Amino acid sequence: MTSHAWRSLELKASLAAVGSVVVVAATLGAGWSRAQGGAAAAPAAPAAAAEAQEAALSGSPNPFAERFPNLVLRTHEGKTVRFYDDLLKGKIVMINFMYANCKGKCPGITQNLVKVQKLLGDRMGKDVWFYSLTLEPEKDSPAMLADYAKRFGTGPGWLFLTGNPEDLETLRQNLGFAWSDPELDANLNNHVGTVKMGNEPRGWWGATPGLADPRQIARLLVWMAPEAGQEGTIGHLPGEGGTLP
Repeated sequence: MTSHAWRSLELKASLAAVGSVVVVAATLGAGWSRAQGGAAAAPAAPAAAAEAQEAALSGSPNPFAERFPNLVLRTHEGKTVRFYDDLLKGKIVMINFMYANCKGKCPGITQNLVKVQKLLGDRMGKDVWFYSLTLEPEKDSPAMLADYAKRFGTGPGWLFLTGNPEDLETLRQNLGFAWSDPELDANLNNHVGTVKMGNEPRGWWGATPGLADPRQIARLLVWMAPEAGQEGTIGHLPGEGGTLP
């Protein structure tokens, strides 16, 4: 078995080990599966996905780049960025959707991800990046998102993003943050409360409820962005020894 195949198996094992984290795809095949009551689906074309990952690991041009629309977005800092070129390419990331005036799940998820951010310490913005995309781009200006970020005490390495409503909807659909039931999906109050994380160069992607144990989310992100000498199927956080509590 090749080394990348072992790594895929380790990813599946690590995701299973943390309990609340579920596999979306060890590799990106025909595309993200849509949300189905919190359950994750296997890649639609595992053979093609395996071939794509083989190419990615061999140093060939990244076959996953075309999966992500390279759309123009605006950050809460007022900067213009492209989704793939500036935010995903070559990075380990976590992505979620939210909106500033949300009175439902958004505040709790953001507070939980702040805990994850603190657990990652100085690896935020260096090894791992968070991206929160708005579901209300027509209302959430960069200034409004900046106020939201300040209110929750988010730090470097975490961007809140807005842009053209059609572009945000394209990203929501392509990234698998849409319900398969159109009626359910049309109600903003029912928006998917999942966060998705991945190692873009390797094509490793997973998902977890946004309110999952922050230590488990952080450990998985650390595992996806290993430091020199790191071993095992679960990443260790700063200050942790070689054995998980």
